[in-house]
Amino acid sequence: MKLKDATVFITGANRGLGLAFARHALAAGARKVYGAARDPASVTLPGLVPVALDVSNPSQVAAAAADCGNVTLVVNNAGIADFGGLLGEDSIASTARMMETNVYGLLRVSGAFAPVLKANGGGALLNVLSVASWLSAPALAAYAVSKAAAWSATNGLRNELRAQGTQVLGLHVGFIDTDLTRGIDAPKLAPDFVAAQAFEALESGASEVAVGELTQQIKRGLSSEPGIYIEFAR
Repeated sequence: MKLKDATVFITGANRGLGLAFARHALAAGARKVYGAARDPASVTLPGLVPVALDVSNPSQVAAAAADCGNVTLVVNNAGIADFGGLLGEDSIASTARMMETNVYGLLRVSGAFAPVLKANGGGALLNVLSVASWLSAPALAAYAVSKAAAWSATNGLRNELRAQGTQVLGLHVGFIDTDLTRGIDAPKLAPDFVAAQAFEALESGASEVAVGELTQQIKRGLSSEPGIYIEFAR
């Protein structure tokens, strides 16, 4: 999948990693870039076409797919994160909120745009996942549940969309320096670096990319005995 002359649809494009994806797509020569956000007025990057979209709203998702019928690349970037474990008083409600956006929202957008991508030659989906797809930490355990599910959903989408020639790329990454991670005292990657690495993997035809040394180290540790996800949880 090449960015030059592509028509790109990015969810959560008004800030953070989504905004970085938009900048890089425009710089790479994309023909058109749609920036989707709950508040389209917050999409202010020159060259970006604002689209009103709450990924938890099925009618808005359907309308976006109908209005943007020329799309060849969908970047499922929209996501939310709550701090907390799995046994707290609000843990079920918190997990449900994150599943609604991080998993069901991803599936809604992917399902709505799959026929669009097919009609335009196959195209690609780029799903923003996380190192939390692979391991859990007490402070983000509920978030990790949603991202593990999103990883599995990405693998399932890849299988179902292979026949129509749609590339599905899963992006795993650690902490990114965005509003989402404000207050977390840990090393963070620059959004522009992550977007550049993800698009490089997309253009190479990859199905999965682990960005950053920490993420790559954790991926290598999945096959350890015991697995790194077990040791990490202690």
